[in-house]
Amino acid sequence: IGVAFGASSGLGPWLLALGIGLQNIPEGAAVSLPLMREGISRGKSFFFGQLSGAVEPVAALVGVLLALRLSTILPFLLAFSAGAMVAVVGGELLPEAASANKNRTIIGFLLGFLLMMVLDVTLG
Repeated sequence: IGVAFGASSGLGPWLLALGIGLQNIPEGAAVSLPLMREGISRGKSFFFGQLSGAVEPVAALVGVLLALRLSTILPFLLAFSAGAMVAVVGGELLPEAASANKNRTIIGFLLGFLLMMVLDVTLG
């Protein structure tokens, strides 16, 4: 989020923040609900669920500052992070999925990558 705000303006960074905020709801529930099941009060469980996302505003501030400072090499850093994400998916998720049906896994991965590239080119 911080890099998005530091590197661009307009509606894009706000939509990204909204999307990540919505994604944080089930993430906080994944922390809170097991605590409640173990007998911790509803208020404490909610607090710990909220605490699990407390690092994000701090990280966003660091991201903004770094994006403003490193604007000349930012595209290379973003490309590196995208490559790291693809490597994690390829190394961790694909072998498990391929054990069920190798052909469907490869076709699904390639179609997803193709869709991502088409959306990137068409939406800018």
